[in-house]
Amino acid sequence: MTPQVVHIRQRLAHTRPLPSPAALVDYGGALNVPLEMVPRPEALRPAAVLVPLLATPQGLEVLFTRRTDNLRNHAGQVSFPGGAAETHDADATATALREAEEEIGLSPAAIDVLGFLGPHVTISGFCVSPVVGYVARPPTLTADSGEVAEIFSVPLDYLMQREHYECRQGEFRGQPVRYYVLRYGQQTIWGATAAMLVDLYERLEPLPLR
Repeated sequence: MTPQVVHIRQRLAHTRPLPSPAALVDYGGALNVPLEMVPRPEALRPAAVLVPLLATPQGLEVLFTRRTDNLRNHAGQVSFPGGAAETHDADATATALREAEEEIGLSPAAIDVLGFLGPHVTISGFCVSPVVGYVARPPTLTADSGEVAEIFSVPLDYLMQREHYECRQGEFRGQPVRYYVLRYGQQTIWGATAAMLVDLYERLEPLPLR
């Protein structure tokens, strides 16, 4: 394991997934949307995503998927592998690893879980726990054509450059909100995925974006 990966593990060491969405009311960290916009946290569906850090000869890269256009939630958007928790999932890690295997064929055995980011609420009604995992060997990936239109990766160094984050103003349930947009080649990353990247950036870099 490289010094950079050890550093990332150390920076994520003190964050744990919420036991349930209802625990948002007692969460001490920053949310990507104001808590007053989530009047009933207990009604949110628990979900988890995997934030895969891939070892490549050029350095660490972060793996993303672009969802197919026919999905009910977040169709066509760039996302991390993941989805809603199922009753047989032991915890958020189990959900993230299961979904990554189902969506892109990434074996749980290939993933070293480094830690977690803070919870993220989506406008589609999910409370998402992001699980950060390290993949030391280049995997052979197979996209589930029903959910994933494309698999691609972005160098972590690119995501750690402040100038690549564009802050925009919008409206959510009649309230003003800020959100971030990143562009990499032909890909546009925004919404909850961009919010998770901001969280990752601020945990790894000394200068906050917000």
